[in-house]
Amino acid sequence: MTNALATTLKRYAPEEADDIAKGVFDLAPVPLWLEDFSGVKRVLDRCRAEGVTDLKRHLMEHPELVEETAGSIRLLAVNTKTLELFEAESFDTLQANLSSVFSGDMFQTHAGELVQLFEGRNGFESLAINYTLSGRRLDVQVKARILPKGQEDWSRLLISTEDVTEREEAVRRLASSEAFSRGLFEHSPVSLWVEDFSAVKQLIDDVRLRGVTDFRTFVDVHPEFVERCMSEIRVIDVNQHTLDLFAAPDKATLLAHLSDVFRDDMTPHFKEQLIELWEGKLFHSREVVNYALGGELLHVHMQFSVFPGHERDWSLVQVALTDITARKKAEAYLEYLGKHDILTKLNNRSFFDDELNRLERRGPMPVTIIAADLNGLKDTNDTLGHAAGDALLRRAGEVLREAVQRPATAARIGGDEFVVILPAAGEAEGRSMMTAIEELVEVNNQFYGGGHLSLSMGLATLCDGERLEDTVKRADAQMYEAKRAYYLEPKHERRRNRTTPRV
Repeated sequence: MTNALATTLKRYAPEEADDIAKGVFDLAPVPLWLEDFSGVKRVLDRCRAEGVTDLKRHLMEHPELVEETAGSIRLLAVNTKTLELFEAESFDTLQANLSSVFSGDMFQTHAGELVQLFEGRNGFESLAINYTLSGRRLDVQVKARILPKGQEDWSRLLISTEDVTEREEAVRRLASSEAFSRGLFEHSPVSLWVEDFSAVKQLIDDVRLRGVTDFRTFVDVHPEFVERCMSEIRVIDVNQHTLDLFAAPDKATLLAHLSDVFRDDMTPHFKEQLIELWEGKLFHSREVVNYALGGELLHVHMQFSVFPGHERDWSLVQVALTDITARKKAEAYLEYLGKHDILTKLNNRSFFDDELNRLERRGPMPVTIIAADLNGLKDTNDTLGHAAGDALLRRAGEVLREAVQRPATAARIGGDEFVVILPAAGEAEGRSMMTAIEELVEVNNQFYGGGHLSLSMGLATLCDGERLEDTVKRADAQMYEAKRAYYLEPKHERRRNRTTPRV
């Protein structure tokens, strides 16, 4: 009973006042309970007398006290709204089934109520779980006050139990939804980043205010602007797959080493990303490179999107990274296969044709061609088998890979035919290359047993007005002349003579 109601009732005779109070109690629009907590007070007074100061801890150590106080509470009356809420036909029916109403987590809630009373409050508030007599769960907001007539012994407590099930269910659904969303984020099979790009937007807006219209030219002229924007990105969160992908033990370590992740080859990709943002494209994707904390290069497919509702300030964006490193390695290997001979690991005929076309269009001139042919391959295959012949080809590849360095290139263009292309090189440089190859062939023969490695070579330098194709033919002609000279020598003399006769 509130103080205001008590003051009003003083105007009436005791009998009339009791009737009015009873009517107010019974017709109240919220469930009301009148209970006797005198047994609770006796237990709490006993605890205080025993020197207990921290009741919460004491109840954790002696949970039986919670059951004792709960069993000492006497239910005096309930109003009609209470009976309706708990689906009870009468007061007696409700009282007979209180063990069904107060079950499960109720004791934990009751412990919190006891602590509030022990601390000297005139009542308590709590959020409790009750059950109707049919077993339906109720979330109730409990508010209790000790009435003036029960101040000394707590013999009168007025308790309201407001049904907040719908509200709490909404809270649980929200929490469940948030947990689900968090689970999707945390356990996603791709790397997810939540970032704040608001500082980047401010920098771009400042450039726009300065009257810049050609942003691509601006970032080409001011590469430091790209670096500044990259440094202003604030990472809010990352998921577990991100830590695994970038070999980070935890989020703090990864965030502390972002400069090791986003560097070097990442800059041109980020520049293109800034250009798309300048053009208003708030969702875009591209293939970029990052680095793991151990320094390993990572190829990733990046998808960037500004969260809905944050289009004006870019304060919340999501970046999804899919690891495509294995795919890139496979693509690089396929590209390698398309331009290289697997046996010798030299460039192949396809590369040779493309390189000739490129040099004919763009230079640099002059271009010198060395044509080479492996001597004795057929005899080796016929007498020792193709495995021995393949071994000779591999050894020829080793020699040419070691002797020919960029910008010169070596290619296997046929079974036992090789070509060396020397851009921006004349006949003198070509002769020096042939000498280097001959010397390496001799070293190779000393290192390997078995078949004897020997190359016949010819050289030609591009003349004014000549097609490179014709230059190759002239080098071939010299090579075939050297090859004829090689086979004219007696077999026992060949090993003692140099690899290629002078022509």
